[in-house]
Amino acid sequence: MNAQALAISNWQLGFAALLILVNLLLSAWLRLGLTRSLLVASLRMVVQLLLIGFILEAIFALNHPLPVVGIGLVMVTLAGISAVNRTQRRFPGIYVDSVLCVFGASFVVTGAALLGIINVDPWYRAQYAIPLLGMVLGNILNGVSLALNRFTEGAARERKLIESSLALGATRWEAAHPLITASLHTGMIPTINSMMVMGIVSLPGMMTGQLLAGAAPESAVRYQIVIMFMIAAATALGAFGVVMFAFRVLFTREHQLRADRLSQPQAGVRHGGLRIRRRFMS
Repeated sequence: MNAQALAISNWQLGFAALLILVNLLLSAWLRLGLTRSLLVASLRMVVQLLLIGFILEAIFALNHPLPVVGIGLVMVTLAGISAVNRTQRRFPGIYVDSVLCVFGASFVVTGAALLGIINVDPWYRAQYAIPLLGMVLGNILNGVSLALNRFTEGAARERKLIESSLALGATRWEAAHPLITASLHTGMIPTINSMMVMGIVSLPGMMTGQLLAGAAPESAVRYQIVIMFMIAAATALGAFGVVMFAFRVLFTREHQLRADRLSQPQAGVRHGGLRIRRRFMS
């Protein structure tokens, strides 16, 4: 296929922006209190995407490894911080642990794909490295956030049960094992669900983008299969790593649960940078 992607003009982008009116009207009608958040999120998305478009165009022209690695590190750091911001409880060092896990999982899996699967030459070609890393990071962020939130919430909610197991002679691993498995299960569920229906219910973004750009369907499908295996592996590594870090902090070598190390830094619950305040109505 040699078809070229249709260009989108400024007025077409403006028309697409009007679709957010559906969300705004629904929020106003049901009094969801999301009008301001929707407007801010929409504006941030547009500005961030336009900005990254200019940055990537410049990086593509440089064809040098340092800018590619640099923007990759920035993306990893922001993803690790965002994963923690979506959790309800924190412990000392949680941000560092999250960034390290996201960094390790994303760079290992993306590097393996660039060097051993797709065989990109040179490996730092921004056209491949940055989009692949970005897609992996988006899914690692969700997996790490869900697993970490499940583990910390479970440690606080099931404190008495865990402490009873420890008092009866269970090791810290034996007492925490059900919580660890539940946390990893929670972190992996979105990826598994996505893989189950892919190609039947949904056409993923990577494949859709290539098709719109004129790529042959077979080639687009192959790339998407590679991407999904990358996402599954990276999400598993990231979720496992962050849960193990949390386990190390909350369960001591003396086989004690240190639930006192958990804290709730604010009254609201943060999801994607937005504070949702609970309202109690009588």
